[in-house]
Amino acid sequence: MTGKALQAIRDAEYILGNDSYLTPVSTLLEGKKVIRSSMGKEVERAKEAVSLAREHVVAMVSGGDPGVYGMASIVLEVAEHAGSTARIEVIPGVTAATAAASRLGSPLSGDFAVVSLSDLLTPIEVIEERLAHAFAMGIPVVLYNPRSRGRPHNFARAMEIASSYRGPATPLGLVKNAYREGEVVVVTTLGEVAGIEDQVDMHSAVIIGGSESRIWKVGENVRGIITPRGYHRKYLY
Repeated sequence: MTGKALQAIRDAEYILGNDSYLTPVSTLLEGKKVIRSSMGKEVERAKEAVSLAREHVVAMVSGGDPGVYGMASIVLEVAEHAGSTARIEVIPGVTAATAAASRLGSPLSGDFAVVSLSDLLTPIEVIEERLAHAFAMGIPVVLYNPRSRGRPHNFARAMEIASSYRGPATPLGLVKNAYREGEVVVVTTLGEVAGIEDQVDMHSAVIIGGSESRIWKVGENVRGIITPRGYHRKYLY
């Protein structure tokens, strides 16, 4: 979380959010009017926030960055539909792509693509098409919502699409619970991804390296993943 996000929570009268988002900030909720809701209730939560914002200072808590697969869009859509004149500020956070990348070294560095494998709001056919285009570009690809109990096959399908554009030695990084309790960091390759598939879940981000990405090793010790930004083509070092 950014310092500004923490201050927004401190300043708010009402705090709204999914319980999994509110638990990590529980120490900041004392004296606040807290409204908790479950997954699948995003529209109702947004409507309540917009309604309360007419007369109160409201903070909608969202995981990662609220503008990246978060609550910002639905809150703004609801406010637009309701004709709300309340002041609304979207405060940035750290999205899973950059949080996970920092734990893996520097696997992104330049251009990269982010695709969610959740087909709750996007048809799987559209997701598959986006994956094909993303992998065809040769840039690193970050997968959000990679694997759940309800749709365990989407991740396997994504790996099939990746393998049609990338070789088996392509670096692949898994980061689960980045910067949170129970953090897991794994560096492997696309050809060996089957060995870690059981570890992939909804708390994970998976980064598949681009055409120039490589695994950095010192002896047999894996230090992380590097995707060169291009300095080697212009400078000697």
